[in-house]
Amino acid sequence: MPGEKKKEKKTKDDSPEVLTGVYMFPNGDKYNGEYLQIDGGLERTGSGTHVTAEGTCYTGQWENDKMNGQGTLEHPLGATYIGDFKDNMFHGRGKYTWPNGSFYDGNFVENRIEGEEGEFTDTEGQIWTGTFRYKAAPGLRFKLSL
Repeated sequence: MPGEKKKEKKTKDDSPEVLTGVYMFPNGDKYNGEYLQIDGGLERTGSGTHVTAEGTCYTGQWENDKMNGQGTLEHPLGATYIGDFKDNMFHGRGKYTWPNGSFYDGNFVENRIEGEEGEFTDTEGQIWTGTFRYKAAPGLRFKLSL
C-alpha cells in the first residue's frame, strides 16, 4: 500500500490506526491525507484532498470513504462549492458558485438547492432571497440595497 505512516491514533477498542500519506489510484486520481488500511484497501477518513484525473478537487473531511463534513469542491471549469457534505453530496449549509460568478448561499439537500432563507446573487450583483425548492423558488424576493 503506497503511503507513508506519519500519524498514529489508537483507541481502546482496537480500531484500525489512522495513517497519513499520498495514494495514487489506477485511474490517475490522487489522494493526500488521512486514511485507514482495511483488508488491503484504502478507506479515506479524517481530512484530506482528492484530485481526479480530470482536475476536480475536493479538500475537506472524509468518513467511511465518502465526503462527509466540511469541505470545498472545485471543478476545472470554474464552479465551486464550499460547505457541508453528506455521503458525497451537498447537504446542509453551503455556497455554490457558477463559472459565470453568480452564486447561491443557503441550504442544500442531497445535491439540490433546498430551503428557506437562501440567497441567489446574479452576475450583476443583484440579490434574490426566499425559499428555494430544487428548480423552483416560490415567493422569491429581490433584495434592494440603497
